[in-house]
Amino acid sequence: MKTKISSGIVLALLLTAASAVHAEKQDPEVARLSSRLQMLDANPDTSGAGAYERLQARQALDALAVAKSKARAMALQIAELRVETAELAARNEVARREIDRLDRTRSDLLVEASRQDAARARQEAERLRIQAQIQAEEAARLREQADQEAAARQQAETALDDVAGSQAAKLKAARQRQAELAKRQAELMGKSGKSEEESAKP
Repeated sequence: MKTKISSGIVLALLLTAASAVHAEKQDPEVARLSSRLQMLDANPDTSGAGAYERLQARQALDALAVAKSKARAMALQIAELRVETAELAARNEVARREIDRLDRTRSDLLVEASRQDAARARQEAERLRIQAQIQAEEAARLREQADQEAAARQQAETALDDVAGSQAAKLKAARQRQAELAKRQAELMGKSGKSEEESAKP
């Protein structure tokens, strides 16, 4: 048991030492470009963007790490371009996602605006319908009131005509009665005058 534990410790120490040696021997250009890719990986916005371009950049960095001195300049130039391409691809994808999000937001706003416009149009139509109904009811009430007033006026005029006719008939009858009384009075006075004259004769 102790032998297995000791072997594990030794193996871990050897791996740590190997990593340290590898870090010391790592090309500074490879480290610089690798750090740029790591920044893309660490950023939540770009961590999943431009995966294919990032793979190509890592392959170019691996080629740069083992490139011979004669091919190093070309390998470095390719690695630079691949890393820059990966960064641009990541930024473009982030921008595309933002544009898509803004488009969706705009569409949602347009739908909501259309819904609100439709609701306002329905409310306005209902308001106009109620207003027209109130105006129609008011017009009907005024017509009915005018008809009632006209009927009452006609009734009053008819009653006045009836009263006037009755009064005229009474007046005519009274005048006829007065004329008859005057005629009888004149007849009586004429008879009385004759009687006096006959009594006065010798």
